[in-house]
Amino acid sequence: MRKASRLFEIIQILRLADHPITAQQIAEKLEVTQRSIYRDIAALQAMRVPIEGERGIGYILRPGFHLPPLMFTAEETEAIVLGMALTKRTADPELREASARVMDKIAAAVPGPLREAIVSRSLYAWGRVAETPEAIDFSMIRRAIRDEEKLDIDYVNEQQQATTRRIRPIAVIHYAEAEVVVGWCELRQGIRNFRVDRIRDCRATGVHFRREGDRLRKLWVAGWETGTKS
Repeated sequence: MRKASRLFEIIQILRLADHPITAQQIAEKLEVTQRSIYRDIAALQAMRVPIEGERGIGYILRPGFHLPPLMFTAEETEAIVLGMALTKRTADPELREASARVMDKIAAAVPGPLREAIVSRSLYAWGRVAETPEAIDFSMIRRAIRDEEKLDIDYVNEQQQATTRRIRPIAVIHYAEAEVVVGWCELRQGIRNFRVDRIRDCRATGVHFRREGDRLRKLWVAGWETGTKS
C-alpha cells in the first residue's frame, strides 16, 4: 500500500472508531509494521490532523475534523449500494472485502438522509456467490493489468487441449457463470478470452508491455470478442 493511501486509511480507521485504537491494531488492519504506523501518525500530526494519544495506549481523532465531503444524489448512492452488492458475489475475495470497506467509508462521509439508503439494505443482488479459484490469484491479475506485466498461464480449452500461453492481460470480465481474463495471446497473436476455471496455473513474468494496455483495450472494444476463444 502506498504511503498516501495508508495515511488516508488511518484517518478512516480513527474516524470510524468509538474508542482509542492502538498502533498495533492499525498495523494489523493495514498489514504493515507497527513502526510504520508510528511514523505515519507523526506525519499526520505534522499536517495538523488532530490525532491524540500515545504509544501503548491508543489514538483517537479529535471531533470536528472532516475530509472533503462526498456528494451523491439518492440515485447515485443507490447505484453504489447495488454495485457493491454485485461485487460481493464475484470470485475475487479481495474485491469482496474492498466492497465492504467502501460502504463503511461512504456511510461515514455522507449526510444522514443518504446514509439511510446505505444502511437500510433495501437493494439486493441475488444469485450464487462465485467460488474463488485455487489456481490463480485475482489480485496478481489485477496488478498485472495495472502494471502492464505479462503473465504465463497453463490453459485447458473446451476441447481439453492443454497449452502454456504468455499473455498481456488487459481486462477481467465477471459473468454470472464464470470469470474471464482478456489478454493479447502471444501464441495466437490476437486478443483471446480465458475462462478462469480453465486456467491451471498463472505466473507473473516480470516482463512488461508498457504503454500498450490502452491500445489493446481499444482493439478489444472495437472487435468485442466476447467468446472464450483459445
